[in-house]
Amino acid sequence: MNKFLRFSYLILVLVIAASCARRPNLYTSDEIMEEFTPAYLEFTYLTARARVVLEEPNGKTTRGTLNLRAKKDSALWFSITPGLGIEAARGLVTQEKIQFKDRINGNAIDMTFQEFEERFGLVLSLDLFQNVLFANIPHEFSYRDRLLRVGRTFELDQRRQRMAYHSIISARHGKVQELETSSQSMNGKLSATYPEFKDLENQPFPYRMLLKLIFDPQDDNGPVETTVNLEMNRVELVDDPLTFPYNY
Repeated sequence: MNKFLRFSYLILVLVIAASCARRPNLYTSDEIMEEFTPAYLEFTYLTARARVVLEEPNGKTTRGTLNLRAKKDSALWFSITPGLGIEAARGLVTQEKIQFKDRINGNAIDMTFQEFEERFGLVLSLDLFQNVLFANIPHEFSYRDRLLRVGRTFELDQRRQRMAYHSIISARHGKVQELETSSQSMNGKLSATYPEFKDLENQPFPYRMLLKLIFDPQDDNGPVETTVNLEMNRVELVDDPLTFPYNY
């Protein structure tokens, strides 16, 4: 075999190998994009109980019980009890605002989401809270979003309200497995991973999740990070109305 034939054979082998290698497929056509079917939790009211571990920037770790109540697209309420039946904190998120009371340290937040963004450098909303907690994609899917198929997952990039969201979604059950946010104008960030899903009335539900929140308070101390580790031990979807008591 002369040098020219050997060189041609080598090029042919490289071309065939490259064509066989697994590579991401960028979904651009309407027909192919319809294969992407993200799963949203369907419910009217929800009540849950979970083990929670909070890791604060100063190294303090708090372990306790999280009680959660939700009305879809209307309210999200939670209460944290470290032990001995004494409630340490309570929060309520609605379409209008975010409220939080820390009974131990005497801190409180009562702000609209715009006020919260201006003070802490992180864009939040009730819809985003719901989607992160239930492992839905962070925002409703649009054809302006960037979608790729990589093996058994989809990778979705979305931009909303000056924030970028990168989600890895299981092609098997349509739920988010990993989420990362970023922003060029704000230092606040949010990330989430979901290592375990279980069936909840024929719907996939994240029974374990690790959430990281980075806030950038308007002071000289710089960004602070809080880690929340949740492990659900009871989740129920109910039709009867729930109450959302906030004021002590």
